[in-house]
Amino acid sequence: MEIFSLQTLLFFILSISLFIFFYGQNQSKKPNSKGIRTYPFLGSLLEFVKNRHRLHDWLTEVLADQPTNTVTYRRLGKVGEVITADPKNVEHVLKTNFDNYPKGDLFISLLEDFLGRGIFNSDGDLWKVQRKTASFEFNTKSLRNFSVDTVHFEIQHRLLPLLKKSSENGETVDLQDILERFAFDNICKVAFNADPACLGGDGEARGELSHDFARAFTDATNLSAGRFMYVMPFLWKIKKLFDFGSERRLRESIMIVNDFAMKIIQSRKKEGSNHNDDLLSRFIASGDNSEDYLRDIVVSFILAGRDTTSTSLAWFFWLLSSRPDVELLILDELKSVRSRNPNSGEFFGFEELREMHYLHASISEALRLYPPVAIDSKACLKDDILPDGTFVGKGWFATYHAYGMGRMESIWGKDCRSFLPERWLENGSFRPENPFKYPVFHAGPRMCLGKEMAYIQMKLIAACVMERFEIDVLEKDKCPEHMLSLTLRMKEGLPVRVRERT
Repeated sequence: MEIFSLQTLLFFILSISLFIFFYGQNQSKKPNSKGIRTYPFLGSLLEFVKNRHRLHDWLTEVLADQPTNTVTYRRLGKVGEVITADPKNVEHVLKTNFDNYPKGDLFISLLEDFLGRGIFNSDGDLWKVQRKTASFEFNTKSLRNFSVDTVHFEIQHRLLPLLKKSSENGETVDLQDILERFAFDNICKVAFNADPACLGGDGEARGELSHDFARAFTDATNLSAGRFMYVMPFLWKIKKLFDFGSERRLRESIMIVNDFAMKIIQSRKKEGSNHNDDLLSRFIASGDNSEDYLRDIVVSFILAGRDTTSTSLAWFFWLLSSRPDVELLILDELKSVRSRNPNSGEFFGFEELREMHYLHASISEALRLYPPVAIDSKACLKDDILPDGTFVGKGWFATYHAYGMGRMESIWGKDCRSFLPERWLENGSFRPENPFKYPVFHAGPRMCLGKEMAYIQMKLIAACVMERFEIDVLEKDKCPEHMLSLTLRMKEGLPVRVRERT
């Protein structure tokens, strides 16, 4: 779905007209020779509009051109923003001065219709309560085991049969779509003990309700992200007030999402304590049973569990398609793990996954280059100075660009744009990096609670698929265009052909 509707394009035209008028009155004012150009009244708006189709690559170029990999610019009007790819600045914002950089009212308002005040769209005490509950549950061994068993089931009964059928028919399939449906089923099972069976063994979505929900969820994600791209922040509110264009489509999509979420909540409440392995049951048992609160929990965890892992694996398989040497090393590692664990059964267990250091490094390297959340902003409550000397004013936005950080020579060296899993290994063992240098899973107090579970899922899928099938990416030499959405999804998916290994 295109984020930029006809109405939005008309707003762009209006802004350009305003620029011509104001620039004509200020011809003596020259834009900055470096950084992001700023114009009278419009600030840096036109630069973002001009580069919106390659936003992340453009910002990477701008940041790489700065001595401190940090740039300051002005939004429409007088609001300032700092964008950085400096790990010390990232640590300052996400940890050292954490209380001064909440998500902020503007960010929350943009996503509130979709995410409500769930853990990913809240600040203060509300966030702390949800974080505490979620943190306790994610650290339980029973949840980890439940997650592994769920992924095993989805792989055995749905993913592998689907890929086998595609191989036998010689058909082209969209691997990103398959991974999204897999992740949707998986997160619904782990988080809510509900099985929408969106990824059928025959390759088709089973059940109209789950199919409609998955489509509506994707639309709601993209349309909510589209609000960030408006020329003037209040314009989306006008469209919402009069219920037209993208805001009407967003409202309709959210209604479908909410209806699905409420059915899950009502079902879980009726079952009571009979099912207590899933996250939703644990949140219900923790005290707050209000439907709005639980609805926000459901939607937030679906967003975290579906879009991030599926997007990451899609980029992983695309990168792998141009590096047969890396693929062979992963296959050798899988054989080695099998030989050391001859009684492991058909699928890998948790301990065997921990032995896959090269696969872990390869996935981490894919995440470095294509982080599922490419950019993240915080609001500044009080005037502040970043470690590199950059001033951040009260009411400004402090943004770190994870996509750009993965491409900074100052952080990763001259080979920063190359896919090199070896950079993560030390004497053959995986070596984690400083999270502020590698904020793919966020960092500081808001560090992603599902990081371990995400790696388990991604490694299991990659290992089981690669062991049995060759994935032939049709356009391996062309980098897929990514969408301007809440996650770094491939705009046209990832068309592949699948062949069984002999």
